[in-house]
Amino acid sequence: MEVQNRGLIGSLTHSIHKKAELFESSWVRYAVRAMLACLFLSLGVSIASYIAHKADHLWDGTGKFAYSFMFSWSLIMIIYMNAELGTSNMMYMTTAIHRKLLKPMTAVKILLVCILFNFIGAVIVTYIVSLTDAYTNIASDHYLLEATVAKLSKTPLQQFAEGILANVVVNTAVFCSIRMKDDAGKVIAMLFIVYIFAFLGFEHVIANFSTFSLAYWTTGGAVEHLTLPNVLSNFLFSGLGNYIGGGICIGLLYSWLNEKSNLYFD
Repeated sequence: MEVQNRGLIGSLTHSIHKKAELFESSWVRYAVRAMLACLFLSLGVSIASYIAHKADHLWDGTGKFAYSFMFSWSLIMIIYMNAELGTSNMMYMTTAIHRKLLKPMTAVKILLVCILFNFIGAVIVTYIVSLTDAYTNIASDHYLLEATVAKLSKTPLQQFAEGILANVVVNTAVFCSIRMKDDAGKVIAMLFIVYIFAFLGFEHVIANFSTFSLAYWTTGGAVEHLTLPNVLSNFLFSGLGNYIGGGICIGLLYSWLNEKSNLYFD
């Protein structure tokens, strides 16, 4: 049996072929699945920020604990609802190129379309959220706005470094969801793994699509440091870091680790 057809790599190969088949047969349906990813991600950011704000007012300092727990449900919704997330596709598409499962241009096209429609989905969904009672006339010290200011105050190097670690964590959670058979075990594992990057405040470019868009819609852009150059800079450096973390440190590395041995494979 070929190594490529076993274990983790076999599962990745199957998922890559599914993504490519959907993209080639109907890129519109693929784009909708990418938008759905930011429906669930934006809902996660919204409820996490809302509960964190309430928690901080009940007991100062507990907001971050509450935010990280509630945000972790975003990835669970994305995986179980078969949505397409750009940061996990960084891992899938890099693996596809390394194993020659897809032509490089096809893999890059799938990834870029996914990220673009993640962004479009985030903008649309967060606008709808901004019209709800929970996010109408929010206070200037709201957890969402303070988190936005903190993210945009980081240096490009911090954003890049945190982007690497964020996507190592996210794709580790994706790997666990692939390897584990029991649904309860998958949920628990993903909750605690994603909690790592959420609590440490690492930079996830797709999550930032939702965070910055919601902050903009709820305030009309009246947030410190929330300017187009700052936002684009964050997207660039956190996105590059995400690619290194998910695409290289996880996707390429594990594809390479599983190339030769017939016994030691994932």
